[in-house]
Amino acid sequence: MAAFGLSSHNEARSDERLASVIEKGEYLARAGDCVACHTSPEGKVFAGGLAMPTPFGTLYTSNITPDVETGIGSWTSDDFYRTMHEGRFPDGGLIYPAMPFASYTKVSREDSDAIFAYLRTIAPVTQQNREHDLDFPYNNRSLILGWRTLFFEQGSFKPDQSKSDEWNRGAYLVEGLGHCGMCHTPINALGGNSEADAFKGGLIPMQNWYAPSLTSNKEAGLGDWSIDDITDLLQKGISHRGAVYGPMADVVYNSLQYLNDADTRAMAVYLKSIAQDSPKPATSRLPHAESSLLLSLGKSVYDRECAVCHGANGQGEPPHYPPLAGNQSIQMDSAVNAIRMVLNGGFPPGTFGNPMPYGMPPFSITLSDDEVAAVVSYIRTSWGNSGAPISAAEANRLRSAPLQ
Repeated sequence: MAAFGLSSHNEARSDERLASVIEKGEYLARAGDCVACHTSPEGKVFAGGLAMPTPFGTLYTSNITPDVETGIGSWTSDDFYRTMHEGRFPDGGLIYPAMPFASYTKVSREDSDAIFAYLRTIAPVTQQNREHDLDFPYNNRSLILGWRTLFFEQGSFKPDQSKSDEWNRGAYLVEGLGHCGMCHTPINALGGNSEADAFKGGLIPMQNWYAPSLTSNKEAGLGDWSIDDITDLLQKGISHRGAVYGPMADVVYNSLQYLNDADTRAMAVYLKSIAQDSPKPATSRLPHAESSLLLSLGKSVYDRECAVCHGANGQGEPPHYPPLAGNQSIQMDSAVNAIRMVLNGGFPPGTFGNPMPYGMPPFSITLSDDEVAAVVSYIRTSWGNSGAPISAAEANRLRSAPLQ
């Protein structure tokens, strides 16, 4: 009887450990935003099939449910870790770098095993992976070897001993599971990026949204933000300094709002530390006479359409109506995001901390290209803002940008 009681006790402890690992894995899968790519619209969770347009053709994400035939039900934890760490399938096949294995290679084996344990508990879905539709010669997987030679360095996260544990935790999340560099590091013509350009911002291919630099205080650099404002932006999607829209709203909705306070603060500490001095103010590309006319028209459009929410002097009513005066996202060299917000409007994500967000209406129907250019130019150059005016042609080019 004693032996039986000891066995039951050990089994209970083993079950508790497994449950703890699975719970941790679910949390880490949220931190990695796995659901965003591996779930298609109207599709089953983690069953894949999401179309990912690229300059090289369309990729389709894979089924990572524990279905034995079409998912990862036959994989081992070693197989899963190899995928995360090396960017290879269990049979050694090369994975296209749309999967951020260049970031996931920094994920620890313990965390990888926890994510795998969690994925094994979700409902299996029988759904065949769809073949990629890539242009020649990019449909030749062997070319990935060249890409890997140029842009992939397999390795693990190495803590900076000169920094605090909190800073290193933030770096691990931002550089690894969070794979923030996938959007916030400029991508070259080969679909790769350079470590020297890490987090310096760039246009997201095929989406026509600009992921601002996290290292420049002129863009999204958070060097002069308080830790509280940064954590609010990450967890709630809004803060007294600004709000998230576009692809970043999806990241907050699917991932960041679920992080605990300690991890959110760690990310904030790390992000604040990598911000650098601001570059020189932007200079106008438009003739002075044209700029003057734009600004005159822009003020009238702003007073009529925008001032009711954002204030006569751009002060806003934070956190729900972001300030425009002194807003870094308004003044960046790239005006893409500002133009798209005027054209398409948008909402911050609905989060636990902000379940009923205030949105901005679209003005693409009611404003002409000249009026859009005028009001964006006015906002970018008023109240001490140092952005440059834009042209009507720039506004027109973004009218056809995809909304998703």
